[in-house]
Amino acid sequence: MKIAFFDFDGTITTGDSLLRFIRFVVADRRFLTGLVALSPVLILYKLKLIPNYKAKQKMLSWFFKDIAKDIFLKASMEYSLKHIDSIVRPKAIDKIKWHKDQGHKVVIVSASMECLLKPWCERNSIELLATKLKITDMVTGDLLTKNCYGVEKVNRIKEEYSLNEYEYIYAYGDSIGDKHMLELANERYYKPFRG
Repeated sequence: MKIAFFDFDGTITTGDSLLRFIRFVVADRRFLTGLVALSPVLILYKLKLIPNYKAKQKMLSWFFKDIAKDIFLKASMEYSLKHIDSIVRPKAIDKIKWHKDQGHKVVIVSASMECLLKPWCERNSIELLATKLKITDMVTGDLLTKNCYGVEKVNRIKEEYSLNEYEYIYAYGDSIGDKHMLELANERYYKPFRG
C-alpha cells in the first residue's frame, strides 16, 4: 500500500481558505475592521513572538465567537462545497486524481478548520486530518485539538495511520509548517503545483 499526504492551503489552493471563508461569512467591512483590530496579534505572529495557534484562536474568536453552531456549520458547508473549487490548483487536483487512480490512500493534513474542509474532502473521497474547533451551542473561538501545523501534522498522522503498513509515502507541502510532514516521506515535493 502507498499513501500520499497533502497540505491544503497554498499547496492545493492558491490562497488561504480560512481568510477567504472569514470574508465570505462577515463581508468586506467587518473583515477589514477585524484585520485592523487584530493587526497587533498578526504582527507578533509574523515576528514569531506568539505561536500560530494563539494567533488563530484570537482571529477565530474575534470573527466568530458566539455565532450559533447551526449558522456557522451551514456557512462552512456552503463555502466548502461552493467556493473551494474556485481556489484549487488544477495541477494539484490532477496529482490527487493520479494517486487515487493508482489505488493510493490520499490524505489532506491541514491547519485549516476541519468543518471548513470536510464537505469538500468527502465529495472528493479524500481523507482529512485538520484542526478542530470547540463548538457547543455557539462557536467558542477555542480549538478542540492542537493546531494541525508543524510537528503536530506528524503527530496526527501517526495517531491515525500505522505508517509501517505502507511501502511508500508521498508528501506535498508549501511552507515551514509542512517541513516535518515532508520528512516522513520517501518522495516529497515542496511547492510542486505552481507555474
